[in-house]
Amino acid sequence: MKKKNPAVIWIILLFVLIAVILIPLHKKPPVKPVKPVKKEAAILGRIAIVIDDWAYSLNNLSIAEKIKQPLTCAVLPNLKYSTSVMQKLDDSGFEIILHLPLEPKEKDKLEADTVTAAMDAGQIRKIFEKDLASVNLAKGVSNHMGSRITEDEKIAGIVMAEVKKHKLYFLDSFVTPKSVCPDLARKIKIRFAKRDLFLDNQNDPAYIKAQLVKLKNLARKQGFAIGIGHDRKNTLLVLKEMLPQLEGQGYKFVFVSELAQ
Repeated sequence: MKKKNPAVIWIILLFVLIAVILIPLHKKPPVKPVKPVKKEAAILGRIAIVIDDWAYSLNNLSIAEKIKQPLTCAVLPNLKYSTSVMQKLDDSGFEIILHLPLEPKEKDKLEADTVTAAMDAGQIRKIFEKDLASVNLAKGVSNHMGSRITEDEKIAGIVMAEVKKHKLYFLDSFVTPKSVCPDLARKIKIRFAKRDLFLDNQNDPAYIKAQLVKLKNLARKQGFAIGIGHDRKNTLLVLKEMLPQLEGQGYKFVFVSELAQ
C-alpha cells in the first residue's frame, strides 16, 4: 500500500482548519427585533394659569378640584378661609403662592395689613413675615393690586428682597405698565415671571373663552404665556371645559414656578 505524502496531509488539514474558521463568519447573526420608538407629540407652547383672590370664601373649591391641569393659586393672607383654602388647593395638587396686598393708586378698599408707600422697611418686613406665615405653603409671591407700590423702586425693592430671602419667586401681576419689578428682579437676581393676559376682566364665559384663545396664540408665538383669572364660578367652569381641549391641541399647562427665571 502506497503511503500518503505528509505534505499533502498537512495541506488537507490546513484547508479544514480554514473552513472551520471561515464558515461561521459567513453566518448572519440573529436579528433582534427593534422596538418602535414612540414619538412625543410636539408642544405648541407652555401655559401657566393663575387664579387670584382665593380665601374670601369656599364657594368654588368643588369646581377647582375637578380641574386636572396645573393651576397656580394665589391665596390672600390672614382671612377667615386662608388656611383651609390653601390646604384644599394644595391637596388637589395645585401650586400655592402668597397674594400679597400692596397699595394701589386707586382709592379701593384695602385689605388689612396692606403694604403702603408710607411704611418704613421694618413695617413692611413685619407684614411680609406675618402674611407668609399665613400662607406657609407658598412657592412664590404675587401682588394683589399694588399699582402704586410696583412703580416705587424703594418699596418694591424691600418687598422683593424679602422674596429673595425666603427663596421664593415673584410673579408680577403687571397692573401698571410702569412696573419697576422686572428690572428689580434682574438687579437683585430673583426668579421672576410676569402676567401676559387677564382672563376675566369681564365675568362672561364667552369673553373668558376668547381670552384663553388669545393666551394660547401668545404661547405658540413666544413659547409660553401666563394668564391670570380670579376665584369666580364662570372663570373656573370655563377652565374646566377648555383646558382639556387646549391640552389636546398640543399646549402644555405648567405651574408658574416652571416659567419663572
